[in-house]
Amino acid sequence: MFNGRMTDIREPRPLPLAPGPHGHGLRLRLWDPESPADVDAWLRGHVDEEFRRWNTPLRTIADSAGARAALEVRAADVATGVGMTFCVTDAADGTVLGQIGVHAIDRVMSVARVGYWVLPEARGRHVATRSLLLAARWAFTEVGLHRLELGHALGHEASCRIAERCGFRPEGTLRGAMWEAGRQDAFRDVHLHGRLSTDPEPASSFG
Repeated sequence: MFNGRMTDIREPRPLPLAPGPHGHGLRLRLWDPESPADVDAWLRGHVDEEFRRWNTPLRTIADSAGARAALEVRAADVATGVGMTFCVTDAADGTVLGQIGVHAIDRVMSVARVGYWVLPEARGRHVATRSLLLAARWAFTEVGLHRLELGHALGHEASCRIAERCGFRPEGTLRGAMWEAGRQDAFRDVHLHGRLSTDPEPASSFG
């Protein structure tokens, strides 16, 4: 009981912000919709051909105004406790490398979904693997979630390897669970991975 009533776990609860997750040569922080550098990085991430090959966002981002509006939505998600979208930066110099998000947080079922992308110039350095390890640890230890789910388009072998390297076990195929690239009227299959808070911590090897 609190103030004469039962606390409802379904009520919005802001997510823990500081200090941001850090380690493995990375630091995760909030995106800033007022930062031209952050807006530019978000835009470049979404217009990248590799990103568009494997992802079809609900709203297409094609300019700075769209990128800024998207970042404002992400900030609102943090305030209501339904999602956290981290800007992945180099711990040494603060260079923006990509994005890692913990989305669709369900406090009742203690589950959320994770997703990520890496800027073209930062690929080949295990940025996605390192940031996913950090985000998962944050979700389990700081938010107290029990289960994380990761889904990628069937055939996206690089994302599959990242998931498995970070302890997300393959759990099967979801039929027609994702839009086809560049379309919202056709669907493709998704390979589902899951990791529990009780699973062993994966070894942080990036070789």
